[in-house]
Amino acid sequence: MEKALKILSISSDRKIFEAGSAVSERMKEYGALVGELHIVVLSKKSLGLKDKQVADNVWAYPTNSSTRWLYVRDASSLGKRIVLDRKFVRGESLITTQDPFECGLAGLKVKKKWRLPLEVQLHTDPFSPYFNGALNTIRKFISRKVLKHADGVRVVTQSLKSKISVLTQAEVNVLPIYIDKQKIQDTQATFDLHARYPWRFIMLAVARLEPEKNLSLAINTLALVKKRFPDTGLVIVGSGSEEKRLKLKAIGLKLEANVAFVGWQNDVASFYKTANVFIQTSVFEGYGIALIEAGLYGLPVITTPVGIASELEHGKDAYILSPKDVEMFAGAVIDLIENNYKRESLRVNMKNTLATKLISKDDYMAQIKAGWERVSKKV
Repeated sequence: MEKALKILSISSDRKIFEAGSAVSERMKEYGALVGELHIVVLSKKSLGLKDKQVADNVWAYPTNSSTRWLYVRDASSLGKRIVLDRKFVRGESLITTQDPFECGLAGLKVKKKWRLPLEVQLHTDPFSPYFNGALNTIRKFISRKVLKHADGVRVVTQSLKSKISVLTQAEVNVLPIYIDKQKIQDTQATFDLHARYPWRFIMLAVARLEPEKNLSLAINTLALVKKRFPDTGLVIVGSGSEEKRLKLKAIGLKLEANVAFVGWQNDVASFYKTANVFIQTSVFEGYGIALIEAGLYGLPVITTPVGIASELEHGKDAYILSPKDVEMFAGAVIDLIENNYKRESLRVNMKNTLATKLISKDDYMAQIKAGWERVSKKV
């Protein structure tokens, strides 16, 4: 009988340490697929995280680094020790990393030490011209090195696969992020945005308030739409480093009465179910979970051509527009304000398209396991 796999995972998601979190529960499910799952998490010492047994066969280990610049060193050192202590065997073990950047480089160092196969996951688009800045420039360089030496690569969209296939000789598999569509469709709204705000037409954005989400475009779009339809508002769900700047921008455009910053919310269903349109303004995305959630909740979508949106049909599933064209975004919103039948058409078509693209949980977990088994044999 084939022995159960031992997996070393390198991640940056600290929610693994939060009991009951979605990430922690997902790690337990992954653990059920294998013999042992050991997760090294990039984290600063100041967070005070400690080693944790997440399930009977799942363990999480923080790097407790003094600075982010030591993440790779600390994660690779910890990973090497886990492989030795837990007696990982070639052909029955592998390394999987959450990204081809810091996590990937740490995984590559462990691979070179113990000659274990390496699976690299890719959930964002480092090939976008908007993936810039000093740190991301370094990450692009790292990703090319890591992908070159990977034994297997897992991406979330077909467009990402086409972009990285030229950078690696490894098999590249497309596995969309699992989303519980039945749970979304069964969730009921607990409040109505139209009862909270005085606006007749409500635009909704759900995103981290970070530069790549380009939420200035949503605010500029509202400024143009409001000239024709003053009773239009924008609700932004999320938080991040751009919050202060975006609030000042809204004030500068005299939109403070038409923009609501509500922070992160546990009950996103009520936002999706009672807004009038979902607007995604990102300059790059790996997948676009919020867009999919909006579509499943039955909200018409206006988006930039990023992540899963690159696999949708403009005018049928969603309005897909350039992130540089605020006039087009405003025109799309106005079109949907004036044409209820178009909103309904987009809503129905998106639901039907997503039904063909999303997979069941059983299928998702089976593909995860099969992928790990294939990669583990590449020794």
